[in-house]
This record gives sequence, structure tokens and C-alpha cells, in this order.
Amino acid sequence: MIGSQKVIDYLNFLLGGELAARDQYFIHSEMYAEWHYGKLYDRIHHEMQDETQHAQAIIRRILMLSGTPKMRVNEINIGATVPEMLQLDLDLEYQVQQHLKDGIALCEAEHDYVTREMLVEQLKDTEEDHAHWLEQQLRLIDMVGLPNYLQSQMAEVSPDIV
Repeated sequence: MIGSQKVIDYLNFLLGGELAARDQYFIHSEMYAEWHYGKLYDRIHHEMQDETQHAQAIIRRILMLSGTPKMRVNEINIGATVPEMLQLDLDLEYQVQQHLKDGIALCEAEHDYVTREMLVEQLKDTEEDHAHWLEQQLRLIDMVGLPNYLQSQMAEVSPDIV
């Protein structure tokens, strides 16, 4: 099936963002593991897996539309403290949300409703799961203080995971 080149190009743009998010989450999760914040590790490692699945869906859609997936190298932002890492991840999710909304509008204009639906599902995941959870963590830090928050996140990381 030959798809709209505009949609294929935009999907490649989104692919770069998903892969950058995956890499940022990967590095942050490993930092959490090193610091023994096992609960943060588990959650952020899960987010890394979600971003990988989003990238895979985009790659498959590009291929179905007879396009070629292209690896854009996007900048990633690595924090030095837990609050900074959470905020950088949240900022990234806000960027992804806007890019997905723009992609949804493009798909509607190009009459590609299947790709649109895929992006709507990714937007739902980004808004209702990723960004919401990060907002909650930053709110908790404000409410209970950083030392109490960090203590609540301590747990060993399973040796089979690391």
C-alpha cells in the first residue's frame, strides 16, 4: 500500500522522538537502579519498553505505507537528580503530546485514518499514563519533601533485570 509521503515523513519525525524518549528513559532507569531507587527503576524501565513499542508500531506503519524508516538523531536530556530527571521526562512527554496532536491533524488532512487511530492511541498512553504519572511524582515531592519521597522509592532492583 502506498501512503502519503507527508504522513511517512511525519512518522519518521515521530520515530526519532520515540527512540530518543526510549534512550532517555533507559539511561534514567539505569541511574535509578544504581542509586537503589528500585520503584523508580521499575516504572521508568516500563516507560522505556512502552516507548520501544510505540517506535515499533511507527516503523511497522511506515513499512506498510511503502516508506523507509529513517533514524533521526534527537537530543536527549539526562538529569543529575531525581527531581530533574522526572522534570526532563515530563518535558519530553509534553513535546511528544504536541507532536502526536500535530500528526493526528496531518493524518486527517491526508485522509489516513488508520495511522490517525494509531497516533490517537499513543497520545492516550502519553497523556493518561506517562505524563500523568510524572506529574504525580513531582507533586508528591512538593507535598512530602524530597527526602521522604526518595525513601519511599527505595527498593532493590532484581538481579535478573539489571
